Amino acid sequence: MNLTNKVIAITGAGQGLGRAMAIYLADKGANIAIIDLNLDQMEETQKQVEATGRKAAIFPCNVADEQQVEDTFSKIPAQMGSLDGLINNAGILRDGLMVKAKGDDISKLSMPQWQTVIDVNLTGVFLCAREASIQMIKQAQAAGESNNPDICAGCIINISSISRAGNMGQSNYSAAKAGVAAMTVTWAKELARQNIRVAAIAPGFIETEMTKGMKPEALAKMSAGIPLKRMGKPEEIAHSAAFIFENDYYTGRIIECDGGLRL
Repeated sequence: MNLTNKVIAITGAGQGLGRAMAIYLADKGANIAIIDLNLDQMEETQKQVEATGRKAAIFPCNVADEQQVEDTFSKIPAQMGSLDGLINNAGILRDGLMVKAKGDDISKLSMPQWQTVIDVNLTGVFLCAREASIQMIKQAQAAGESNNPDICAGCIINISSISRAGNMGQSNYSAAKAGVAAMTVTWAKELARQNIRVAAIAPGFIETEMTKGMKPEALAKMSAGIPLKRMGKPEEIAHSAAFIFENDYYTGRIIECDGGLRL
């Protein structure tokens, strides 16, 4: 896929990885549909995308709400002319041990902690991919290109995590990201007949607003455990996304971009 003038929707694009990917892809010629909930953050991403000379539009949406997702993905091609790619990036953390015992005091991971993460990080990915693929199929059919294997009808990138292998204190997050990885392979097989590619990126520890708030000693300890001895940069994840979009033979696979952490 040549990214010039392609419309790429990015969930969680108001900040962090989402914003970095939006700007990186805009620099490569893409127009960006910004999906998030915080209007101020979305407007800042829009401003930075437009500074590259590309178009950007804001679509407030709770990715865990089916009706909102359906409405959002019907609006994107109507407003921006097409929908060629999606990055399922939106995610949240609600960390905690499944069961924690200190003497006679036993606490547990609550259902709200569990369900909120599953709703956003797993169900939200499903809903957005489903609605995006519908728009991509309709678009290919309207152009008379639905049966041409040489033309990519669209590409979906899911953001998983190396935590999908299991990470202490993240039962909810690990389960969701493992599910995202499994759905990626499943959808790549299902949507190949529609000429839609599906792949994923599993980042390691990346420099974002969340990690910047950590204590320096904690960051140093974390970095020491990474073979490359540093955290990843958002632009390095964005580079992986651009590779997936631009390589029309890449589908059903997961890029682990983690500095060698999960060898």
